Amino acid sequence: MTATRTMLVTMVWLVGAAAWTFAQAPVTKTNVVRISATIQAIDATSRTLTLRDEKGNEDVFAVGPGVQRFNELKVGQKVNITYYESIVLQLVKPGEKGGGTSFEAALNRAKGELPAGTIATQDKATVTVKAVDMAVPSITVVTPDGRTVTRKIEDKKNLEGIKAGDKIDITFTRAIVTEVANAK
Repeated sequence: MTATRTMLVTMVWLVGAAAWTFAQAPVTKTNVVRISATIQAIDATSRTLTLRDEKGNEDVFAVGPGVQRFNELKVGQKVNITYYESIVLQLVKPGEKGGGTSFEAALNRAKGELPAGTIATQDKATVTVKAVDMAVPSITVVTPDGRTVTRKIEDKKNLEGIKAGDKIDITFTRAIVTEVANAK
């Protein structure tokens, strides 16, 4: 599955799972997750880190070549990760075209004493409503690449006013902020 296809499936799934009601104004749903873990081991040859979180869970993570300051990491340092995501849904007014499909990504490496950086992506797509089934309740949309996807909606009130032929602009933004801190 290509990255664009994965993005579209994720976005359409979120449309189905989101609790929202369409109006003229865009609807935004956000989520933030923060994780802090301590470096337990470093394998420079395989570029892996063993991290232990605050609950004692341990896991090994591969660190790609994009992390340029890997050699500065030390056992005992804390790795703080904040993951942000948001989805914005906008019903396209009749007669309007919609925003289309696009993908943007950005990487920002911090220049501080210890390694840190941010990776952000934004996917945009306009889906077309194929059908609304108030009995289930569910919505069926056609993605820009022609796939038909059906998702159950938690609350049928969220489908009021939506009909076949309507277009929905979806903007899905994700960002991961990572910073390393010395052990206290």
